[in-house]
Amino acid sequence: MNFNNDRPIYIQLLEQLQVLIVSGKINSGERISSVRDLALEYKVNPNTVQKALQELENLGLIYTERTNGKFVTSDKKLIEKYKKEFAKEQVNNYFRNMNSLGFTNEEAINYLKGDK
Repeated sequence: MNFNNDRPIYIQLLEQLQVLIVSGKINSGERISSVRDLALEYKVNPNTVQKALQELENLGLIYTERTNGKFVTSDKKLIEKYKKEFAKEQVNNYFRNMNSLGFTNEEAINYLKGDK
């Protein structure tokens, strides 16, 4: 993953892990890699990973089992809620970007449909 300097790395990592969870690439109930392994995988400081995981836990997307590690929640409704929030954010970003290019929302929708 390529991190940019616009936002804190832990936020970018948090978002990446959220996407992996809501997209099902990390399944409900699945064990999350250790802090050390994630730090090596993403080439970041373990403290950065720990901060991102703590935020995921605060959101309820993961939980900790003492001595067993961290796991993705089994609460599929919660996962679906975050998935819808991400989708809404993507749609809003699309319209914002298209508006900045001079497209109206209607033109942006037509562009998605393939209409010229």
